Amino acid sequence: MGQEGFFVLFRRRNQKRLDMADVNVYTAARLGDMAASLSRLAQSFTEEMDGKHLTKEDGAAAMQTAAAMVCGSCSRCNLYQDSAREDSYYLHYLLRAFEVHGAVRMEDMPLLFRQTCFHKEKYLNQLNSSLGRATMNLSWKNRFLESRDAVVVQFRELASIIEEFSRQMEQAADITEQWQEGVRRLFRRHHMLVENMLILEYENRQREAYLTVRTTHGACLTAREAAGVLGQAMGRKRWYPARDSKAIVTRQSGTLRFVEEGKYQMLYGISRRAKEGEAVSGDSYTFFKNLEGQVIMSLADGMGSGERACMESCRIIDLTEQLIQSGFTARSSLKLVNTVLLLAGKEQHPAAMDVVCVDLNTGVLEAMKLGAAASFVMGRDGVELLEAGDVPIGVLNPIEPVLLSKKLWDDDRIVMVSDGVLDALPGENKEEAMTEFLTALPPGRPQEIAEQVMDFALSSGGAVRDDMTVFTAGIWERG
Repeated sequence: MGQEGFFVLFRRRNQKRLDMADVNVYTAARLGDMAASLSRLAQSFTEEMDGKHLTKEDGAAAMQTAAAMVCGSCSRCNLYQDSAREDSYYLHYLLRAFEVHGAVRMEDMPLLFRQTCFHKEKYLNQLNSSLGRATMNLSWKNRFLESRDAVVVQFRELASIIEEFSRQMEQAADITEQWQEGVRRLFRRHHMLVENMLILEYENRQREAYLTVRTTHGACLTAREAAGVLGQAMGRKRWYPARDSKAIVTRQSGTLRFVEEGKYQMLYGISRRAKEGEAVSGDSYTFFKNLEGQVIMSLADGMGSGERACMESCRIIDLTEQLIQSGFTARSSLKLVNTVLLLAGKEQHPAAMDVVCVDLNTGVLEAMKLGAAASFVMGRDGVELLEAGDVPIGVLNPIEPVLLSKKLWDDDRIVMVSDGVLDALPGENKEEAMTEFLTALPPGRPQEIAEQVMDFALSSGGAVRDDMTVFTAGIWERG
């Protein structure tokens, strides 16, 4: 829905102002119904469907085909009839032997068969051929099941996103009446006429504003200048235009979206070393701010090193960032990227993934890890360890990222590292060695801390045996 469409939903020009509570309740109810429908749709895909391994029925069909092609009317060994019995253990043994060795061997066949069959080599060849076709069919069936599981995950995560948005709509407070007189007055002083406005405050105190505005003196103003005027009108809080909003205010009426800056701000630092002999590092990272007033830090450690690992980790970082920017939660994004990697087949390699989300309004940190090394928070009470995740992204389905949460305070620091950094540290307990070093480290800017941690990791000497990345950030209250 565009900016104009969203605005019209809450304000109708030249009509009595809609009751925000009624609109929110109605909208939230409709969104809740949509989320429930998607959940039921996902549930319809979860009917049991055999896969993964050859079944007793597959083995019996292969033996029946081999008997029809080779045995004819011969009844010397009764191999098929014996295996078709409900209590037959041999058929299960035969299938497992085929899966382990890639073929049924002569020594896997019953003694009576080996002693009495006149065409045992021909029969065994035909049996392996039939089991091979069954295995190929099973492979396609399993690939279909993986695709189905990916669709189920996407439906469920989309349902979660809609449900979360429904909850936010229910709890959003309309605070327009409190501020509209002052906003209109100050905008007029800056030669802008506010025709309509909507100001919302969400549960985490995040505020956003929709203003239909035009200039009155014929000139144009930037949206950033308009955001400055809005901030002055609303208690000198700092506001900025959303990325999906218009960039300028003109003589033609247009609706702009503004978002209030959070209580906190963050800066980051980075220090990297490529594995000795490689031109590029296989680690990738990103640091960005999304529309919900969160800072997202992510670090991906590609399998191996060099250009190939760099391409893989960059792709994972880009996919994750794109999903989060589109409105998916970090947890949902990791799960969706994991399904993409699994469906990509053998061309895709797993990677360790570390994502940290910091709410700039509340200072609450949420960390999600998939196979990533431990992270560290340097706070007022010392250094806290955020444990590593066990399974990297792109290996198993379904997955559940390790989720960690912590409240950050003014002047706290976050230190994220790739495996290569911890592996280079002395001693058996790498995390303990890093914790002791960070505890003794004096306060500094994120970039200084990143370089000091890297120097510590390199201080043991020797070759750089793996890609090394130190990714740090600091959080401060706005003045």
